[in-house]
Amino acid sequence: MQQILRDNMTTLYLVRHGETVDNANQIMQGQTQGELNENGIRQAQEVSEAWKDRPIDVVIASDLKRSIDTARIIAEPHGLEVVTTPLLRERDWGGFTGRFIPDLKNEVWPDDIETLENLLSRAGEFIAYVKKTFPGKKVLAVGHGIINKAVQAVYYGKPMSEVQRMMNAEVRKLEL
Repeated sequence: MQQILRDNMTTLYLVRHGETVDNANQIMQGQTQGELNENGIRQAQEVSEAWKDRPIDVVIASDLKRSIDTARIIAEPHGLEVVTTPLLRERDWGGFTGRFIPDLKNEVWPDDIETLENLLSRAGEFIAYVKKTFPGKKVLAVGHGIINKAVQAVYYGKPMSEVQRMMNAEVRKLEL
């Protein structure tokens, strides 16, 4: 029985995309496509090199360019195509999108920011999607800072404030 449970266990390697031009310039990207900068490409290549001999069955990415580009670099040595999903998109920052992050510190949040409830619901849907679609597989998923934090908050049953921030190209392992 124990062996059957382990065989059906899906391993999720959650990755944050490499650094982007907007990350480096402290611009709130939200659901904009984003472009990896030279450092971000190098970060993705480092993950690719470190993971080239590890078993990965599936590579998933948010449907935003910065995640897809990171995922393609990581997937290349495995010969895997990247599956995309909007479930892994970054939080929609509404009126804050495209703004200089330090300027937002004392501002009132606009009404068009994706609610925390919706973000956490989407994170739960992502976990359910991975478990149902890829049972027993090793899945590497490239997302974004806030959605990855939400995925972990749902997984661990903790508030997002208790989940440590992920750095660009950082990998965390979750057993589903």
